[in-house]
Amino acid sequence: MALFRETADVSVRPAVPGDEDAVTRVQVSAWRATHEVALGDGVVDALDTDAMRERWAQAISAPPGPGFAVLVALDGPEVVGFAAVAPGQLMALEVEPRHQRGGHGSRLLSAAVDRLRTDGAEQVVTWVLDDDAARERFLSSAGLGPDGMSRTLATGVRDVVERRWSAEI
Repeated sequence: MALFRETADVSVRPAVPGDEDAVTRVQVSAWRATHEVALGDGVVDALDTDAMRERWAQAISAPPGPGFAVLVALDGPEVVGFAAVAPGQLMALEVEPRHQRGGHGSRLLSAAVDRLRTDGAEQVVTWVLDDDAARERFLSSAGLGPDGMSRTLATGVRDVVERRWSAEI
């Protein structure tokens, strides 16, 4: 006999010390699935995951100031996604590839925008790598759009272009 949950056991909560391992795992997995070609061969493999983990641990346990936060999406007890915010900015939002299209990204974005509003922001901005059509569709469906700003980042293999997306909140 199969057991079914009456309600989905999914949620978003502030990250707590110890979540940095899962956040790093999700970030690397999501980047590998989504950005590996854009970033260049070997860039994801060359990431210093120990340093990433340490930066996430610091961001979670000792944010650099007011308005900074890391949120995590849960499927049951498992961290399957995260969002990081800074004053007025969505710095990162990633969901484990096998858990994408399950509402985790939408819940994370909603919680991130709520946090930004609580901190007094009237606008949210985020950056999207060129050729990330799935992220563009996701952000567009949530009411964000490109605002004409762009920046070029060096990956060590090739330069990549990001476009800024924004919305009033």
